[in-house]
This record gives sequence, structure tokens and C-alpha cells, in this order.
Amino acid sequence: MKRATFALVALAILVVVFLSSVFVVNEKQKALVLQFGQIRQVIEEPGLHFKVPLIQEVVYYEDRILGLDTDTIEVTPSDNRRLVVDAFARYRIADLVRFRQAVGVGGERTADDRLSAILNAKIREVLGAENVRSDTILSSNRRDLMMRIQALAQAEAADLGLQVVDVRLKQTNLPAQNLEATFARMRAEREREAADEIARGNEAAQRVRALADRIVTETVSAAERAAQVERGSADAEANRVFADAYGANPEFFDFYRSLGAYQEALDGRNSTMVLTPDSSFFDYFLSGNGTAGSPPEVTGAMIDAAEAALESTRAAESRAEEMRREVEERAAAAEEARREAEARGFEGVLGEPDDDEIDPLGGVLDDAVPEAPAAEAPAEAPPGAAPADEAAPDEVPAP
Repeated sequence: MKRATFALVALAILVVVFLSSVFVVNEKQKALVLQFGQIRQVIEEPGLHFKVPLIQEVVYYEDRILGLDTDTIEVTPSDNRRLVVDAFARYRIADLVRFRQAVGVGGERTADDRLSAILNAKIREVLGAENVRSDTILSSNRRDLMMRIQALAQAEAADLGLQVVDVRLKQTNLPAQNLEATFARMRAEREREAADEIARGNEAAQRVRALADRIVTETVSAAERAAQVERGSADAEANRVFADAYGANPEFFDFYRSLGAYQEALDGRNSTMVLTPDSSFFDYFLSGNGTAGSPPEVTGAMIDAAEAALESTRAAESRAEEMRREVEERAAAAEEARREAEARGFEGVLGEPDDDEIDPLGGVLDDAVPEAPAAEAPAEAPPGAAPADEAAPDEVPAP
């Protein structure tokens, strides 16, 4: 009985000793076997391993890549514009023995603190160099700066048994107290650019309006000139017809003109007239002894001449009226074109056009002024009338 009990106790002791001497290292870890604080074995391969129980102990460390976010720091580049920089790093434990000797029992937390201090120092050193400006830090060249920071940090992190895998500048901003001033400067710059654009637009619009006004003025002036020429031509034709009629029979012409004057004066609206006793206005109403006189003898040739003169006068007046309407239509079209040019503000009309590119009336001015009609032969004078070349005066007499 006593032998069986002793055997069981001995077996239990052996099992406990065996279990305390065996440890497992997985694929995510590395391990150090320490004996009284001294490193006895470095285990970097995963698997089952043994140690001396009660005398030796095992310390585990991460074999994976670890991350570190540094504190936000302020740096001053060469252009003296302060920047707030926030970086992060990726590292791993490369040398367990040197790492243990450097950080002691603090382990990974102590390693983070010391590596963070190294990174902050190297960030200030690189970003504060003489050839580094704030716009360089904010440009695509910042990758070169990050590689320089990583190389400098790796040189010092090797003494800790660490390998710096990567360093990145996560955030680069202006300090809070400088943001408002920067935004104000940006707003002022944008407002200045907007004012320049508005000024250039107003200048272009002014050129468009000036060109459109010039085209309108030229169009109206040319149309008025054509109308004046047409009116002058019509008046000349009317005077010529009147002169021919007067040359054919001056007495009948005076009588015809007097009848027209009577029609205008005695229209029924105001028939009261104040005349001197010797006025010649009513000569055709009185005879030589103060009685009603007789009108001159009227022939068919005289009537035909009078009707021809009247028809020519009406045709000239009709042509002048057509020209006036045409001038008004052309002026309205030119004004509409000016408004459309101002509305569109197109750039094609901003330059000065050539003279041969502007035809305000669309080519109608050349055809608007007809040639003076050839002088017609005067109507055949009735028997007893004076020849036309002898009786035609320089001016048409008033009735």
C-alpha cells in the first residue's frame, strides 16, 4: 500500500516537472530563455521547446510587423511657415538579444516610446532642412522626404534591435492659429482674380457695344444719305417736270398752280382771309374791270402736261416714302443685331473689322440711289405758245 502511494506521488512530480520544462512558440512569436536574468537561448522558430524547470523562464516577443502613431508635432521649414505634422511608422523586432539589452523588462511599450522620440527628432531634422519648403512638403516630392526620415530612423533604431519598415506623413496642416489668416489670404487672392476677370469681361463687353454702336451709326448714316439722295433726285425730277410744264404754257401753269393754292386755302375749315386790295391772289376771279375773270384757254396738251407733272411728283413722293420705310427697317435691324451682340458677348467681334467686311445695309446702298432720269422732251406747246427754251425761267415761280 505504501509502495503504491509513493509511486503515485513520484509520478505526479515527474508529470509536473515535465510540463514545466516544455513550452510552445507559435508562428507569430519569438522567445528568449532566461536563467537568473541572463539570456540562455534565442528561439525564433515556432514549435515545441524545452527549458530547465524552476530555474529558467521564457519571455515572448512579437514576430509580426508592429505599428506606431507618433504624436502631432510642429515643424518649421526653410520658408518659416509652421506646419503641424502627424506621422506613423511600421517596424519589427529584428535582433532579440539587442532588443532585450536595450529595453530591458519594459518590452514593446518602452520600444514604442524610444522609437517615437527617434522619429520625431528625424522628422524635425528632415523637414527643417535648408532646402525644404512648405510647398515641397505638401507636393508629390514628400515621398523622398519620407524615405530620408526612414533611413535616418533606421540607423538609430538598429541600436534597439528594431527594423523600421516604413514611415509615412499621415497629416500635414497649418496650426490652428494660422488657418484663419491663411484662409483670409486665399479669399483675398480669389477675389482679386475674380475682379480681374470681371474687369476683362467688362472691357470685352465695352468693345462689343462700341462696335455694335458704330455699325448702327454707320448703317443709319448710310441709309439716311441714300434717302437724302433719293429725295433730292425726286425733287429735281419734280422741278424739271414743273419747268417743262411752265415752258409749255406759262399762263396755264400759273392758273393751275393758283387753283391748287385756292384748294389749300379754301378747304372749309378757315375761309376768312385778310388781303390787301391790290393782292394778286384772286386775279383769276376778277376781270380787268373788277368782275370775274375768265380762265385761260385749256387744251388737251396742257392737261396732259399737268397730269404728267402731277404723276411724276406723286411717283417721286412714293419712292421717297419707300426709302424712308426702308431706312427705318434697316435701322431697326441694326439695333437688333447690336442687342444680340451684347447678349451673346461673342469673342469673334472683339477685333476691329476691315472696312470691306462691314456692309450696314447688306449691299442695297449701291442700288438705292438711281441715276437721274434723262430729260424728257417738253410737251408740244399749243399754237401761239412761246417755245420751251425761251419761256423756261431759272426758278419755278410761286403761284
